Amino acid sequence: MANNKTPVKTDKKEEIKKENQSAEPKTDAKKDTAEEETDTEELFKRRVSIDMTKENSWFSASPGGLISLKIINAEGEEEFFERVVLRRSFPVTAPDEFISVREPDTRQKGRGAEIGMIRHINVFDKATIDLLNAELELRYFTPTITKITSAKEKFGYNYWEADTSAGSVSLVLNNPFNNIRKLEDGRIFISDMDGNCFIIPDASKLDRQSYKYIEIYI
Repeated sequence: MANNKTPVKTDKKEEIKKENQSAEPKTDAKKDTAEEETDTEELFKRRVSIDMTKENSWFSASPGGLISLKIINAEGEEEFFERVVLRRSFPVTAPDEFISVREPDTRQKGRGAEIGMIRHINVFDKATIDLLNAELELRYFTPTITKITSAKEKFGYNYWEADTSAGSVSLVLNNPFNNIRKLEDGRIFISDMDGNCFIIPDASKLDRQSYKYIEIYI
């Protein structure tokens, strides 16, 4: 007896849809792998900070009054930086030690990467030391207070008038017990609300009234 049943045909569109669905995860997997490879490449592109000495680092003054640098990097290759910036890691307690040499901050890249660290500025020749110190003095300008002419407290803030090596100044301290620090070498370090910094080399050599203003905080 003949079989009159008609074979069931699979819908072609349904087959294509299933094929596409099965192929999609593979595409995402490839994309994820590519992104991971890119992240890995960026990781290995990060700069390796070097220990800077006179054997691998050469500083010079640029025409614009900035500091340029040539180094032998961690890969043994020569690099040149038209401009670098200097930052003290311990500006108050160790001004000549652990100086970070960095690329300038930019909007595109953000905070500049550290190129290297100067363990002590005296490892360089006198000309280089003078060049670096001149740059550091501009960045960390710290006048010496010679006399405190007045000190008043108002609404929880302290308002000082003082004579300094840079002329007469006005200081506002929001918390003198935090803003005024006595260092190990006896110097008094003062920072105001605007981020300005001042030094009193020896508080005992201040006049009687100036010492009275600061005595309670040291």
